[in-house]
Amino acid sequence: MKSVALKEQPEGCTWPGLNDPLYTRYHDEEWGVPKGDDRDLFEKLVLEGFQAGLSWLTILRKRDNFRRAFHNFDAAKIARYTQKDIDRLMADAGIVRNRLKIEATIDNAKAYLELRKKTTLAAFLWSFIEKPSAGAAYTTMKQLPAETELSKRISKALKKEGFRFVGPTTMYAFMQASGMVNDHVIGCPRHAACAKLQRAFKRPQAGDASAS
Repeated sequence: MKSVALKEQPEGCTWPGLNDPLYTRYHDEEWGVPKGDDRDLFEKLVLEGFQAGLSWLTILRKRDNFRRAFHNFDAAKIARYTQKDIDRLMADAGIVRNRLKIEATIDNAKAYLELRKKTTLAAFLWSFIEKPSAGAAYTTMKQLPAETELSKRISKALKKEGFRFVGPTTMYAFMQASGMVNDHVIGCPRHAACAKLQRAFKRPQAGDASAS
């Protein structure tokens, strides 16, 4: 009998730890979905900075603690933090206790408020994206880049505005998570779903109430 070759199934996203229900839900519901709300983007920017050197799953498990500790990422409140708040955060086992990152978060809140005098964070970030990208049609996770020329440009622009812990690699992870690129691999059901969301996404403008 002539053997019949089985059709190879396309590979889905194979993140380490994706068997964790919390991580699976994040992959299935959040990662790659375009975000246009300033508070959400500020939170993501801060958490991506805290993630540097760690796994995202570590941050995700602590995300509710971060929200509690940092007043739900209210930049106006964070910008007023004093040494007492830094000491409080350094004693909080529920978050990542890294003094440099905590101090950078306070500086980033101040930079965010200064930026808001000119435009929204959402409009500023999305201005670098001509249109949401469907990505480069990656078939395996190994093909995904750590940074791109665009992430370098955004990193440089944010640093010019006074933001810290926003290097090119951190910013590319931010772009992936915020739907500025669609890096779900082709074999992942979320690739097509996020591509559809990106096509329908209205890029934030400086005067958009939704980006306030």
